[in-house]
Amino acid sequence: MTKPIYCATLALLLGLAGPAIAEDFPTRTMTMIIPFAAGGPTDLLGRLIAQRMGEILGQTIVVENVGGAGGMAGSKRTADAKPDGYTFEIGTVGTHAQNQSLYEHPLYNSVTDFTPVALIAEVPIVLIARKDLPVTNLKEFVAYAKTNQAKMHFGSGGAGAASHLGCVVLNVAMGTDITHVPYKGGGLAMQDVIAGRMDFECEIMTTVKSHIDAGDVKALAILSETRSPVEPNLPTAIEQGLDVRAYTWNAMFLPKGVPPAIVAKLNSAVVQAMKTPAVRDRLQGFGAQIVSDDRATPDYLAGFVKSEIAKWAAPIKASGVTVK
Repeated sequence: MTKPIYCATLALLLGLAGPAIAEDFPTRTMTMIIPFAAGGPTDLLGRLIAQRMGEILGQTIVVENVGGAGGMAGSKRTADAKPDGYTFEIGTVGTHAQNQSLYEHPLYNSVTDFTPVALIAEVPIVLIARKDLPVTNLKEFVAYAKTNQAKMHFGSGGAGAASHLGCVVLNVAMGTDITHVPYKGGGLAMQDVIAGRMDFECEIMTTVKSHIDAGDVKALAILSETRSPVEPNLPTAIEQGLDVRAYTWNAMFLPKGVPPAIVAKLNSAVVQAMKTPAVRDRLQGFGAQIVSDDRATPDYLAGFVKSEIAKWAAPIKASGVTVK
């Protein structure tokens, strides 16, 4: 009878220890993994959040950019980290939804290999073109693309990035087959569009807004259901007769197996960070839409990831694009 009593006692002690550990957490430097190159939209959002979360939690949060494989390299590192709450990542629709269908052999299972913490923000994607492309709106762009598709190119932040899949969906809707040129980050692709070396890009609003306002590129359509408050004069693709919906979102993930009490503490910290006026106002000024409290829970994010994987599987399959 001694062994069962011992096991029951140990389980009780471990259960009591969980809240105590969470109460002390964190006691040392933490790591936020950004699964893309520095300077991109996810990096911008992540660094803003990391600074404020560090203040809330009383610890330094070091940001590490781990790019590659459409964001999967950094996400894989997160999945393989020790489940103690000290390593987490800012994932996207690409890293945790689209890549599950886009890649022939994904490096992880987005549903089972992570602990969801919070959905943070959603960001629309904008179709932009080089300034000297001879079009002024989406209708003209579609006509031009159908005639010149054999010699056109579009850039992206890498195979599997949201900027890649946005243009994949666009190509399917237009009935074109335009060559994709992947870069090691959306900022590099943007530079070539601005310089006139790349025809067009489907870029995230947070990255492209300043260049639209400066007249560096032609903004032809926003690929969301409604217009953006930060670019109210830019019509949607739907308004212009092309049913295209493309966007990204950002969410925080931990490795699987992190104690619930620590998950709850990190969830509280990131939600507080996003409500900080300086953080909120800057991100909204770039076009990010911060989610409501009821969508910022771990349970909501868990279900959301499953639904996003299913949602993107169909257009990816229809495009015929597969990455090995």
